[in-house]
Amino acid sequence: MSQSAEVVFGFSNRTHRNMSLHYGDTAGALDNRIGFLSGLGIDHRKLVCAKQVHGDSVRVASRKDSGCGALTYESAIADTDAFVTDKLNLPLAIFTADCLSIFIYDPETPAIGLAHAGWRSTHVRIVEKTIKLMQEKFGTHPHNLIVTFGPSIRICCYEVGKEFLDFFPHEVTKSGGKYYLDLVRINKGELLESGVEKGNISDTNICTCCRNDRFFSFRKEGASCGRTMSVMMLR
Repeated sequence: MSQSAEVVFGFSNRTHRNMSLHYGDTAGALDNRIGFLSGLGIDHRKLVCAKQVHGDSVRVASRKDSGCGALTYESAIADTDAFVTDKLNLPLAIFTADCLSIFIYDPETPAIGLAHAGWRSTHVRIVEKTIKLMQEKFGTHPHNLIVTFGPSIRICCYEVGKEFLDFFPHEVTKSGGKYYLDLVRINKGELLESGVEKGNISDTNICTCCRNDRFFSFRKEGASCGRTMSVMMLR
Protein backbone atom coordinates (compact mmCIF):
# COMPACT_ATOMS: atom_id res chain seq x y z
CA MET A 1 0.00 0.00 0.00
CA SER A 2 1.33 3.40 -0.94
CA GLN A 3 2.05 5.68 1.98
CA SER A 4 0.84 8.60 -0.16
CA ALA A 5 -2.80 7.50 0.03
CA GLU A 6 -5.23 10.15 1.20
CA VAL A 7 -8.70 9.92 2.67
CA VAL A 8 -11.95 11.43 1.47
CA PHE A 9 -15.01 11.44 3.70
CA GLY A 10 -18.26 13.29 4.18
CA PHE A 11 -21.93 13.12 5.05
CA SER A 12 -25.04 14.20 3.21
CA ASN A 13 -27.82 16.47 4.44
CA ARG A 14 -31.39 17.26 3.44
CA THR A 15 -30.32 19.21 0.39
CA HIS A 16 -29.04 15.91 -1.02
CA ARG A 17 -32.33 14.21 -0.12
CA ASN A 18 -32.80 10.61 1.04
CA MET A 19 -29.81 8.29 0.56
CA SER A 20 -31.51 5.05 1.60
CA LEU A 21 -32.81 2.42 -0.80
CA HIS A 22 -34.91 0.91 2.00
CA TYR A 23 -36.13 3.63 4.39
CA GLY A 24 -38.17 6.75 3.76
CA ASP A 25 -39.09 7.95 0.29
CA THR A 26 -36.74 5.87 -1.84
CA ALA A 27 -37.89 7.31 -5.16
CA GLY A 28 -34.88 8.94 -6.74
CA ALA A 29 -32.49 7.63 -4.07
CA LEU A 30 -29.96 6.40 -6.63
CA ASP A 31 -29.94 9.78 -8.33
CA ASN A 32 -29.55 11.40 -4.91
CA ARG A 33 -26.51 9.24 -4.24
CA ILE A 34 -24.97 10.08 -7.60
CA GLY A 35 -25.40 13.80 -6.98
CA PHE A 36 -23.87 13.66 -3.51
CA LEU A 37 -21.01 11.27 -4.23
CA SER A 38 -19.94 12.87 -7.50
CA GLY A 39 -19.00 15.97 -5.53
CA LEU A 40 -16.58 13.82 -3.52
CA GLY A 41 -15.17 12.06 -6.55
CA ILE A 42 -16.71 8.72 -5.53
CA ASP A 43 -18.29 6.24 -7.93
CA HIS A 44 -21.69 5.32 -6.46
CA ARG A 45 -21.52 1.91 -8.12
CA LYS A 46 -18.58 0.91 -5.91
CA LEU A 47 -20.22 1.63 -2.55
CA VAL A 48 -20.00 -0.98 0.17
CA CYS A 49 -23.20 -0.82 2.23
CA ALA A 50 -24.69 -2.89 5.03
CA LYS A 51 -28.06 -4.00 6.32
CA GLN A 52 -27.44 -2.37 9.68
CA VAL A 53 -28.86 -4.13 12.74
CA HIS A 54 -27.60 -2.02 15.68
CA GLY A 55 -25.15 -4.74 16.68
CA ASP A 56 -21.38 -5.11 17.05
CA SER A 57 -20.42 -6.89 13.83
CA VAL A 58 -17.46 -5.28 12.04
CA ARG A 59 -16.60 -6.39 8.50
CA VAL A 60 -13.30 -6.17 6.63
CA ALA A 61 -14.32 -4.82 3.22
CA SER A 62 -12.42 -6.36 0.30
CA ARG A 63 -12.49 -5.83 -3.45
CA LYS A 64 -15.18 -8.48 -3.83
CA ASP A 65 -17.49 -6.39 -1.66
CA SER A 66 -17.38 -3.46 -4.09
CA GLY A 67 -20.93 -2.65 -5.16
CA CYS A 68 -22.67 -4.51 -2.34
CA GLY A 69 -25.77 -2.45 -1.56
CA ALA A 70 -24.78 0.18 -4.11
CA LEU A 71 -27.73 -0.29 -6.44
CA THR A 72 -30.16 -2.40 -4.39
CA TYR A 73 -30.78 -2.81 -0.68
CA GLU A 74 -31.06 -6.56 -1.12
CA SER A 75 -27.42 -6.80 -2.22
CA ALA A 76 -26.11 -5.00 0.91
CA ILE A 77 -23.98 -6.96 3.38
CA ALA A 78 -26.17 -8.49 6.07
CA ASP A 79 -25.97 -7.96 9.83
CA THR A 80 -23.13 -5.42 9.86
CA ASP A 81 -22.70 -2.04 11.54
CA ALA A 82 -19.09 -1.13 10.78
CA PHE A 83 -16.52 -1.59 8.04
CA VAL A 84 -12.74 -1.40 7.87
CA THR A 85 -10.50 -1.54 4.81
CA ASP A 86 -7.04 -0.76 3.54
CA LYS A 87 -8.06 -0.88 -0.13
CA LEU A 88 -7.86 2.20 -2.34
CA ASN A 89 -10.98 3.48 -4.13
CA LEU A 90 -13.30 1.26 -2.11
CA PRO A 91 -15.93 3.58 -0.56
CA LEU A 92 -17.57 2.52 2.70
CA ALA A 93 -21.04 3.82 3.56
CA ILE A 94 -23.40 3.79 6.51
CA PHE A 95 -26.83 5.35 6.88
CA THR A 96 -28.20 7.23 9.87
CA ALA A 97 -31.15 9.27 11.11
CA ASP A 98 -30.00 10.20 14.65
CA CYS A 99 -27.41 7.45 15.22
CA LEU A 100 -23.77 8.48 15.34
CA SER A 101 -21.39 7.92 12.44
CA ILE A 102 -17.73 7.53 13.42
CA PHE A 103 -14.99 8.11 10.85
CA ILE A 104 -11.66 6.45 11.69
CA TYR A 105 -8.46 7.10 9.71
CA ASP A 106 -5.05 5.49 10.10
CA PRO A 107 -2.70 7.63 7.96
CA GLU A 108 0.27 5.37 8.63
CA THR A 109 -0.97 2.02 7.31
CA PRO A 110 -3.05 3.56 5.69
CA ALA A 111 -6.50 2.20 6.52
CA ILE A 112 -9.97 3.43 7.43
CA GLY A 113 -12.94 2.41 9.53
CA LEU A 114 -16.54 3.62 9.50
CA ALA A 115 -18.96 2.73 12.29
CA HIS A 116 -22.70 3.12 12.87
CA ALA A 117 -23.17 3.74 16.59
CA GLY A 118 -26.67 4.03 17.96
CA TRP A 119 -27.16 3.31 21.66
CA ARG A 120 -27.28 -0.46 21.15
CA SER A 121 -24.05 -0.61 19.15
CA THR A 122 -22.47 1.83 21.56
CA HIS A 123 -23.46 -0.39 24.48
CA VAL A 124 -21.67 -3.37 22.88
CA ARG A 125 -18.62 -1.13 22.18
CA ILE A 126 -18.63 -1.21 18.39
CA VAL A 127 -16.00 1.52 18.00
CA GLU A 128 -13.59 -0.36 20.27
CA LYS A 129 -14.16 -3.52 18.21
CA THR A 130 -13.62 -1.60 14.98
CA ILE A 131 -10.24 -0.40 16.20
CA LYS A 132 -9.28 -3.87 17.42
CA LEU A 133 -10.03 -5.30 13.97
CA MET A 134 -7.88 -2.60 12.36
CA GLN A 135 -5.08 -3.57 14.73
CA GLU A 136 -5.49 -7.24 13.91
CA LYS A 137 -5.81 -6.93 10.13
CA PHE A 138 -3.70 -3.88 9.30
CA GLY A 139 -1.27 -3.47 12.20
CA THR A 140 -2.88 -0.16 13.16
CA HIS A 141 -1.51 1.64 16.21
CA PRO A 142 -4.39 3.45 17.97
CA HIS A 143 -2.26 6.49 18.85
CA ASN A 144 -1.95 7.19 15.10
CA LEU A 145 -5.70 7.24 14.51
CA ILE A 146 -7.62 10.37 13.54
CA VAL A 147 -11.31 10.16 14.43
CA THR A 148 -14.28 12.37 13.62
CA PHE A 149 -17.85 12.16 14.90
CA GLY A 150 -20.55 12.88 12.35
CA PRO A 151 -23.99 14.39 12.99
CA SER A 152 -26.22 12.60 15.49
CA ILE A 153 -28.84 13.23 18.12
CA ARG A 154 -27.10 14.87 21.08
CA ILE A 155 -27.63 14.96 24.81
CA CYS A 156 -29.77 18.10 24.45
CA CYS A 157 -32.47 16.05 22.68
CA TYR A 158 -31.76 12.39 23.40
CA GLU A 159 -34.24 11.71 26.18
CA VAL A 160 -34.22 8.07 27.30
CA GLY A 161 -35.97 5.93 29.90
CA LYS A 162 -34.72 5.33 33.41
CA GLU A 163 -33.78 1.79 32.38
CA PHE A 164 -30.80 3.27 30.52
CA LEU A 165 -29.13 3.66 33.90
CA ASP A 166 -28.67 -0.11 33.73
CA PHE A 167 -26.98 0.11 30.33
CA PHE A 168 -24.89 3.23 30.94
CA PRO A 169 -24.72 3.77 34.72
CA HIS A 170 -22.20 6.60 34.49
CA GLU A 171 -23.21 8.26 31.22
CA VAL A 172 -26.91 9.04 31.71
CA THR A 173 -27.64 12.59 32.83
CA LYS A 174 -30.76 13.48 34.82
CA SER A 175 -32.27 16.92 34.30
CA GLY A 176 -35.73 18.16 35.24
CA GLY A 177 -36.82 14.67 36.18
CA LYS A 178 -35.84 13.32 32.75
CA TYR A 179 -32.91 11.20 31.60
CA TYR A 180 -30.60 12.04 28.69
CA LEU A 181 -27.88 10.08 26.90
CA ASP A 182 -24.66 11.45 25.38
CA LEU A 183 -23.58 9.10 22.56
CA VAL A 184 -20.56 11.20 21.68
CA ARG A 185 -19.22 11.26 25.22
CA ILE A 186 -19.54 7.48 25.58
CA ASN A 187 -17.85 6.73 22.27
CA LYS A 188 -15.12 9.26 22.97
CA GLY A 189 -14.45 7.43 26.22
CA GLU A 190 -14.15 4.13 24.35
CA LEU A 191 -11.72 5.72 21.88
CA LEU A 192 -9.52 7.03 24.66
CA GLU A 193 -9.57 3.65 26.40
CA SER A 194 -8.52 2.08 23.09
CA GLY A 195 -5.46 4.32 22.92
CA VAL A 196 -6.62 7.08 20.58
CA GLU A 197 -5.04 10.45 21.42
CA LYS A 198 -7.51 13.04 22.75
CA GLY A 199 -6.18 15.66 20.34
CA ASN A 200 -6.91 13.35 17.39
CA ILE A 201 -10.65 13.22 18.09
CA SER A 202 -12.89 15.87 16.56
CA ASP A 203 -16.63 16.41 16.41
CA THR A 204 -18.99 18.08 13.95
CA ASN A 205 -21.10 19.21 16.94
CA ILE A 206 -24.31 18.78 14.94
CA CYS A 207 -27.49 17.58 16.64
CA THR A 208 -29.74 15.98 14.02
CA CYS A 209 -32.80 16.54 16.20
CA CYS A 210 -32.09 20.25 16.81
CA ARG A 211 -31.20 20.65 13.13
CA ASN A 212 -34.03 18.61 11.69
CA ASP A 213 -34.31 21.33 9.08
CA ARG A 214 -30.94 20.13 7.73
CA PHE A 215 -30.79 16.46 8.73
CA PHE A 216 -33.11 13.48 9.01
CA SER A 217 -34.16 12.63 12.56
CA PHE A 218 -35.95 9.46 13.58
CA ARG A 219 -36.81 11.09 16.91
CA LYS A 220 -38.53 14.01 15.17
CA GLU A 221 -39.99 12.29 12.09
CA GLY A 222 -40.59 8.65 12.98
CA ALA A 223 -39.94 5.49 10.99
CA SER A 224 -40.77 7.01 7.62
CA CYS A 225 -37.88 9.47 7.66
CA GLY A 226 -35.05 9.33 5.15
CA ARG A 227 -31.42 8.58 5.89
CA THR A 228 -28.17 10.51 5.82
CA MET A 229 -25.19 8.83 4.17
CA SER A 230 -21.76 8.90 5.77
CA VAL A 231 -19.07 7.79 3.33
CA MET A 232 -15.31 7.25 3.58
CA MET A 233 -12.68 6.13 1.05
CA LEU A 234 -8.92 5.90 0.60
CA ARG A 235 -7.55 7.08 -2.73
